[in-house]
Amino acid sequence: MTATTLSPAPAQKVAHKVTGRRVLRSEWAKFWSLRSSWITLGVALLLLIAIGAIASATYSPDAPVDNGPPGRASGVSDAISVALTGSTFASLAIGVLGVLVSAGEYSTGMIRSTLAAVPRRLPVLWSKSAVFGVTAFVLATVGALAAFQLGAIGLDGEKIALSLGDDGVLRSLVGAGLYLGLVGVFGVALGALVRSTAGGIAILVGLLLILSGLTSLLPNSWEDTITPYLPGNAGSAMYALHESANSLSPGAGLAVFAGWVALALAGAAYRLVRTDA
Repeated sequence: MTATTLSPAPAQKVAHKVTGRRVLRSEWAKFWSLRSSWITLGVALLLLIAIGAIASATYSPDAPVDNGPPGRASGVSDAISVALTGSTFASLAIGVLGVLVSAGEYSTGMIRSTLAAVPRRLPVLWSKSAVFGVTAFVLATVGALAAFQLGAIGLDGEKIALSLGDDGVLRSLVGAGLYLGLVGVFGVALGALVRSTAGGIAILVGLLLILSGLTSLLPNSWEDTITPYLPGNAGSAMYALHESANSLSPGAGLAVFAGWVALALAGAAYRLVRTDA
């Protein structure tokens, strides 16, 4: 009687289904594994807090006021606008990082591996936007609160001084965080749309900062009609404490700026689905 030797059965590979939650976790891990994410978010937070604190400490009621994006002076000063002086610089840092989050994968070629793992493609865009948008919103809101609290020390005794419990203050600070979070998503969408880091950054800066200044070349009637609906101006209306004559309300500003972000995301989604990486 001979003994037969049974060969071991080949190990079976366990196939993991691609789910939205797993794609989200993957993008979360990729984002925080990059040193540039930590550094750029730290710079944005530092700019938001430090510039706001310095502006509050050096505030003078006789100094000229320019609280909006380039080309748009409100002429009105309050504790919120002074404390959030650094929001323009912070928006640049956050927006640039958003472009890098998406366009960076195209420059390195890593996007091919990402899309091979997620054949449906669109969950990648939604997950990148959600991870970075929520992260930017939370950190920017914390930074806005810190800038305001430090600014309150510098503005102590001034007419424009406010406390956190005053009407509209908390809404404005959360609005600033929401604006910067949407700027981050805007950057992700532009990076995915143009698939170029330099191109995405150029478009972002042009839309947020330069375009509003160019409207001064238009006839006055056109300028008054168009200017409030530009991305930078609509975004700044989101965290304004007082609505000025030629600006949108905070709710309308949120709707308009969110519309710009949604338009960029729609373009990025269309190109992601219709063209190769």
